[in-house]
Amino acid sequence: MYRVFFIINVLLPAASPRGSHSLRMLLTCIKRQTQLPELTGTMILDDITVGYYDSQTGSYIARANTTNEDDVIDPNHLNTISDYMIAHFMRRSDYLRPINHTESHVVFQVMGLCEQLDNDKPGQMITKNAFRGSTIDELRFFDGKFTYQGSLNYTAQQIKPTLELSMWRHENIFYPACIKTLKNYLEKRGKQVNRKLKPRVRLMQKANSDSGGFRVNCLATGFYPRHINLTLFRDGQPVADHEIIGGDLLPNGDGTYQMRKSLVISAADKHKYTCSVTHLSLDNKLDIDLEFDHGEPFKSVISSVLTVLALMLVFGAAAAITAWKRRRADSIKNSYSSASTSAESVATKSDLT
Repeated sequence: MYRVFFIINVLLPAASPRGSHSLRMLLTCIKRQTQLPELTGTMILDDITVGYYDSQTGSYIARANTTNEDDVIDPNHLNTISDYMIAHFMRRSDYLRPINHTESHVVFQVMGLCEQLDNDKPGQMITKNAFRGSTIDELRFFDGKFTYQGSLNYTAQQIKPTLELSMWRHENIFYPACIKTLKNYLEKRGKQVNRKLKPRVRLMQKANSDSGGFRVNCLATGFYPRHINLTLFRDGQPVADHEIIGGDLLPNGDGTYQMRKSLVISAADKHKYTCSVTHLSLDNKLDIDLEFDHGEPFKSVISSVLTVLALMLVFGAAAAITAWKRRRADSIKNSYSSASTSAESVATKSDLT
């Protein structure tokens, strides 16, 4: 029933170092009767969801794949860790839940990740356990060394046997399985996760009606991978973080990302502002300058209005000239017509005489 849990310790939504790759997973166990699957898991390669599992179907389903990935997951690792994780969830949820609990269901989660560094060497592995939405402990493993942090009131004597067993499993089962699966996925989807798309960067000035000044917006969009450094400079010095508005990394609908940082300034501000961007797709740092002349706060608006008025006058004059020419042509045509009619009348009378 539970066939995908060797990847259980592969998840934690933490950013990997620039240039490295990570395999992450979130596994959720819901104990008690609900309409949701008892166990669900989502696997993510860097920021691409590559697989999903739920206990109702009892199978692992690949997502957004264009290649055969049946050999990515080792069945031996899968079966070994599956049995352990089922018992682990049930035992810990029973222990952590109060005797006089009133919850209709209990939620236990495991988050974790493992990394491959940009030199193709294995990086760290991190696992976190959460109960009722709060982290209860965290274990990190790297280069043969462990660090553990826990929020529960265990004594050293109580935690020692469990911790030693967990460390052994990490070093001998979870970590090797995670790194191997990560490398397998990189072989299958390396082109997808290694693509590099350059950011489109703009530095804009807009009037701020609330303050009567301006808002300086530095926008980078359409880039991949997601790691980017976006910095606003004032006269060559970085603008303080407490002055910056925004700065969150947001996804676009096409799988790329965007980031915007803004700064509110006064109408009298005459400083030079620069938007600086570094990204894996760029050979060098990209700087875009914007110099302000706020002696006339609405200069740009007035220029736009004047341009529109000038265009309206040109088109209006052209339309007036065209209409005048048509009226003049009609007038001449009518004059010729009247003259012709008069001549015909005179000629007719002459013939009668």
